[in-house]
Amino acid sequence: MNITVKQLHGGTLGDVRLITANGTPFVWKRQKKWERHGDPGSWRREYDLYASDFGALFTDGLRWPECYHAEINEDADETQLWMEYIGGASGLALTGEMLEQAALELGRFQGRLYAEQPEFLKALTNLIKTDYAKNFYLHYRSWSEVYDYIRADGCEIPKHLCQMLIDLDENADAVWARIEKLPVVLCHRDFWVTNIFHTDGGIRLIDWDTAGWGYLGEDMASLIADEADVEHMVEYYQKCVPAYYKGFSEHADISRFTDDCVRELILVLFGYRLVEWVKFAGTPEEKALHLQTLQKIYQMKEIRL
Repeated sequence: MNITVKQLHGGTLGDVRLITANGTPFVWKRQKKWERHGDPGSWRREYDLYASDFGALFTDGLRWPECYHAEINEDADETQLWMEYIGGASGLALTGEMLEQAALELGRFQGRLYAEQPEFLKALTNLIKTDYAKNFYLHYRSWSEVYDYIRADGCEIPKHLCQMLIDLDENADAVWARIEKLPVVLCHRDFWVTNIFHTDGGIRLIDWDTAGWGYLGEDMASLIADEADVEHMVEYYQKCVPAYYKGFSEHADISRFTDDCVRELILVLFGYRLVEWVKFAGTPEEKALHLQTLQKIYQMKEIRL
């Protein structure tokens, strides 16, 4: 048998390899136990989802990789998955039309589940809780390295961008009151370009270890702001968010939810992270990129979707 092995990006304490046996590729993924802040079950979540009926929820429009075999070693605190290899366009190779399709298909997926409320999905115990995004924001905000930095005289971030985050902090209760009125949906929670593949006319989505309950639009925040194409961020915001709402509305009526909170979700999920990346950037180019991202978020304030 002719076998080749190629190391792929594995994430935190993950070992991911592309194995090709006699010309047939598949992915082997081993995940060791680790604890993400506020989410102790993330290390084994993909195994738990593959061991459930979760895969039946997908359609050809949006699905995850098929899993051929899954194992968990409770004594060694590790999981192993043997999965379908997904090819196609991903990362910054995704075009605006592909991202718009990804937003549309995710909206359809979330809208259908919101309307149908599958019983087994509500019974799954290892999903992130709804308040994860809020706790994530409050945790970052409590870190003096970023909180004090945007309020310091020597801060390298332009004043109007610092003020954007200061205003968020000062109005956080009102912002969260708006967000918490939105529909609670099943979120991927790592819906950024590296995990999205456009292939065979559909969307394939990998890395479900952060999946759980969240609010309408949380995944759009990741699609728009998480290391995406900064030059086109505002354009993608204008196109992808309405496509997402369109897909959701095909299955569930959201007309009574008049607040669009995607920009606020971008700020709470990525605002202080971007401050951290600016402050500790390894190169001037990295710092400039993160500053540009903050500026693009600032520009979204004037856009009405």
